[in-house]
Order: sequence, then C-alpha cells, then structure tokens
Amino acid sequence: MLALLIRGGLRFLSWFYGVGVQSRNKRFDHPDSSKNNIVDCGVPVVSVGNLTTGGTGKTPVVCFLAKWFRSRDVRVAIVSRGYGRGQADSNDEALELYARLPDVPHVQDPDRVAAARIAVEELEAQVILMDDGFQHRRLHRDLNIVLIDATVPFGYGFLLPRGLLREPLSSLKRADLVILSRCDCVEKTQLQKIEQEIRGYSETLSIIQSAHVPAALMEHPDKEISVTTLQGENIAVFSAIGNPEAFKTTLKQCGANIVDSRELPDHDPYEPETVESLRTWILSLKHSVSRVVCTHKDLVKLATDSLGGVPVSALIIELQLLSNDEIAASLTERLESIAAKIT
Repeated sequence: MLALLIRGGLRFLSWFYGVGVQSRNKRFDHPDSSKNNIVDCGVPVVSVGNLTTGGTGKTPVVCFLAKWFRSRDVRVAIVSRGYGRGQADSNDEALELYARLPDVPHVQDPDRVAAARIAVEELEAQVILMDDGFQHRRLHRDLNIVLIDATVPFGYGFLLPRGLLREPLSSLKRADLVILSRCDCVEKTQLQKIEQEIRGYSETLSIIQSAHVPAALMEHPDKEISVTTLQGENIAVFSAIGNPEAFKTTLKQCGANIVDSRELPDHDPYEPETVESLRTWILSLKHSVSRVVCTHKDLVKLATDSLGGVPVSALIIELQLLSNDEIAASLTERLESIAAKIT
C-alpha cells in the first residue's frame, strides 16, 4: 500500500513537471522578444542530447563527431553545462573528453549561448558540439541528434520524478536524427518495437542503430593495453555513471568474470572518504581479483593506477554504427552538409 501511494504521489508530481516542460517548450516554439529567443552563434552547431536522465552514451558519440570534423581539419569545440563540477574548472566528462580529444577545447557554462560565444570569438571554433543540448533550446542548432539507450529506451514511460523522462516522447518531433545506443545488448524484436514507437512520433526521422564497442583498457595516466586481457580474468568493478548495469554487461561480453561490484552516484566527486572506502573494499577482494575496472570518467578523477595494491584500469568505449550503409549515410550526409557551410 505504501509503495502504491508513493508511486501515485510521484506520478502526480510528474504531471506538474510535464506542465512546466510543455509551457517552456511552447515559448521556444513561438519565440518573441523575451529572453527565450533562439540565438545563432554564427557557426554551425550540432547538438547531442537525450530524452531521459542517466547515461545514454553521449560521450562516445561526441568523440565520434569531434574526430570526424577534426579529420577534415575543421576547428571544433565542445560546449556543455558542466553538471557536477562544483567549484572545479571541469567536471568528469570534460576531463574524459580532454584525455580523448586533447586538440578539442571544451567550454563549460550553464549558459550554453555564452559558452558558444567564447568558443567562437576566443577559440575560433568553426563548429560547435553541444553536449547534452536537447533541452537547452536557446542556442540555435543545425543538427539535433537524440540518443536513446536501447536497454532503457523510454524512461519507464513516465516523466520525472515518476520515471526518467526529461520531456515527453512527442518532443522527438524536434529531432533530426536518433541514434539508438547499446543495440548489441537488446534482441532484434525489441529494437523493432523501439523503432516502431519512435516512428509513431515522427515517421520521417532517421534512426541509426549503434553499439558501444570496447576499444582498449587504459591505465593511468595513458597506458593502453588490449581489451583481450579481460578474457577469463576475475575482476572487481566500480563506477559512478548513469547506467552501471550496461557497463557491467559490456565487461561480461569482453569475457571478464565480475567477482564483485560497487555503484556510486552519477558524477560522484570521489572525495577522500569514498576513495578510502573503495580501497578497503578492494583489499577484502585482493586475493580474489587480479584487476579493478572502472569507466574512463571514473579514472580521470581518481588519477591512480592502483587501489589496495590491485591494478586499476578503465574501459575505453567507442561508437560503432550498426545500421546498413544507406541508413548510416544519413548521418554522414548531414555532417558533410555542415562541413560545406564552413568557409
């Protein structure tokens, strides 16, 4: 009975949340002279966002896009809100992106318009990648990409706080392209159902299936070793991400035997007491595991190659497009169109 009352209360709060989202979106759908006017920063903007809270796998997509533009000698910069950075200059996502894209500047500011202006005027960016930008509608974008995690596609069907949806599914009408992530973790029949539901909101929307592919293991600061090392290895796992189960599934697919695991809150800052707790936990497993594995986002904050005398490695993930060439070409064609605008 208590659980039923709690769910009912959360659903009631979701209704109020939905009213607020709908009201805000209407202001941007019909801009006027108010502060909700959409601002053009003068260069093409590609937004990578999602409909739900938690990890949908944006970082591998942002890396993929940044590398695509850099391979064509386009100066690209990333702008993001900087969630969870506190008093620090950068949050964990920015640190990870810097490690993977050292030649791509990253500007963090809750005001993405201000961040974009810095990127253009001071860093001479020719293209802006707006990380987690679907709900930040004030900055004009030339390509609106929405990520949907195939393992938890629609936030359990409810808006926050009852579910994980930040916006109703009808907001997909604003998207230019959907990338389904972690499709390798879901049956084909389920993928077909997900695509069918998406098409119910936008029949012409391009939908690209993708997987998060393990590329390597990294030991601090930048030593890479083959991911095949995990085959048959007994490991402990910890992470402070939005979807820890998907991370563990990937490790199992690499052939690792997960002896024990710890999940920390998303974007955990790894305060000294947290690190000490992890060290104590790993010491208790020292004779049962040969390696501790975390995400790259965790490793850049810990900045260590061992805990409790056990080596610590991060699993490096890259994006792999699974859709056929014709469907995948819809992304390339849009990126080519943006690159052609740069003079």
